[in-house]
Amino acid sequence: MSAPSVERAGARAVLRQPYVPLVLTASQIGRLPLGASPLALLLFARESVSLVVAAALVAVFTAGMAIGAPVLARAVDRRRQPPILYGSAVVSAVGYVIVSLAPGRPLVIGLGAALAGLGTPPLEACLRALWPALVPPNTVHAAYALDIALQEVIFVAGPLVTLAAVAVGGPSAGLYAAALFQLAGVVAFVRAPAVRQWRGTRAHRHWLGPLRERRLAVMVAGVAFAGAAVGSIPVVLTGYAETAGDRSLTGWLLAAQAAGALAGGLLYTRATPGTPRRLPVLAALFAAGYLPLLLVPGTGAMTALLILSGVMLPPLLTAVFLNADRLAPPGTAVEAFAWIMTAFSVGSALGAAAAGPLTDAGVRTGFAFAPLIALPAIAAMAATVHMRARPRPAPGDQRSEG
Repeated sequence: MSAPSVERAGARAVLRQPYVPLVLTASQIGRLPLGASPLALLLFARESVSLVVAAALVAVFTAGMAIGAPVLARAVDRRRQPPILYGSAVVSAVGYVIVSLAPGRPLVIGLGAALAGLGTPPLEACLRALWPALVPPNTVHAAYALDIALQEVIFVAGPLVTLAAVAVGGPSAGLYAAALFQLAGVVAFVRAPAVRQWRGTRAHRHWLGPLRERRLAVMVAGVAFAGAAVGSIPVVLTGYAETAGDRSLTGWLLAAQAAGALAGGLLYTRATPGTPRRLPVLAALFAAGYLPLLLVPGTGAMTALLILSGVMLPPLLTAVFLNADRLAPPGTAVEAFAWIMTAFSVGSALGAAAAGPLTDAGVRTGFAFAPLIALPAIAAMAATVHMRARPRPAPGDQRSEG
């Protein structure tokens, strides 16, 4: 049997396992705010503040996620999943409510956005910690690849859910929808016995955790630059849509880019894992996908170019996560995944903040940011491949946590 057939069979085997459809679906629902919230915040804030301020509020939200992800992931590692998931979801919901009650008050909206981001439940890290308990050992890789591919549905459905909610209930309805989907996803996810039975394990860790591995730290930095490229696009597309005279185009254009990412992710599940040397190649292809956007064509052509620009993000992230699993010191893989998500969120926040003033100067100028900021990502991935491993420290040289 060829390698692609093995991958397809593995995906089917994963979906036949008990509770896998439940945790996959629940995780998708609970993570919907990752795709819905940035647009919901932009549309809500744009009613009363400038695009620059609205973009800054999105940056505050994503920065909150960046800070919260490793803290919550480490708490899960040391304890159990349900209490952390429930508690964080409640904190996040309170943040969305604060935002919705404070139109025209940027500081209060910023506080609410920060809480909504900080409390984002670490469903992605929790799910990836569960795969060895949910599926047979020979299908763990297929489960991992399927998870990353299906994650792109979030970025297709999220903007559409926001647009539908705003159309029915006004700008604040997008925020309430994000909070409700998040809470519902967490409740459904915790229903799986594997989630309730999972326990963190004691492990010897350096205070830096997985980032003590230099190659992993460099790769995480590269992910931040890739995140900046991705995070700039919603802001630039908001400016593009306003120039076209229809702000609602933003959600449809973002959904088109996410559809391209979904297609790229599903296709990549059929690929063999490859070697770490694939990382810089994938990063270069990812950066190249943003260059055609500089043409700033009409809506139809822009939709096609955005689909193309999204194709290479899932393959790049798949390679990054697989490499992280290989590089992470024993007992730190979940935290390593959280740091990757944090790096992506930090980069996305900075990209969104930078794109605001650049887009005010011109939409083409805003689109130029993504391919330029992706260049350091290519360099970081290349460095990750060529750096030599540092010898593992003895357990007695590390601090025990758990």
